[in-house]
Amino acid sequence: MTTATHMPTVSHSGATIGRRALAGLVGGVAGGIAFGILMAMMGMLPMIASMVGSSSAVVGFIVHIGMSIMIGLGLTVIFGNLLLTTYPRGIVVGLGYGAVWWVLGPLMVMPMMFGMPLFTIDTPALFSLMGHLIYGAILGAIAVKILKNSR
Repeated sequence: MTTATHMPTVSHSGATIGRRALAGLVGGVAGGIAFGILMAMMGMLPMIASMVGSSSAVVGFIVHIGMSIMIGLGLTVIFGNLLLTTYPRGIVVGLGYGAVWWVLGPLMVMPMMFGMPLFTIDTPALFSLMGHLIYGAILGAIAVKILKNSR
């Protein structure tokens, strides 16, 4: 007598790691470009370049885009399947993520690197907040778009 065994099919209810990485890459670049334009208008790119020993705005933009990609990957690879499920949620999560990076970057890490006071809220810091929020909203929306296509 032959006994048939039924193997349950494994259901994957989320995007693969590759798809989440693509979402972070594309969303990070798009958000980074938008934020980078704002930074260029404010003359902030040479300061970003100084992190790698340069004063070139072009180098600053390249460094900024690299950081934008890494930060985008952090959101999408780790939390993409949990938090980036709908456009409204993706945008709200992106706004929150941008705000967190505003605190970590320009309010903490950058001042520590340059020997400046921490948590200084002035006009440039508020423009930086605006840029981080724009970055996050774009990252969240694009990530949802890419992740929805894989579900």
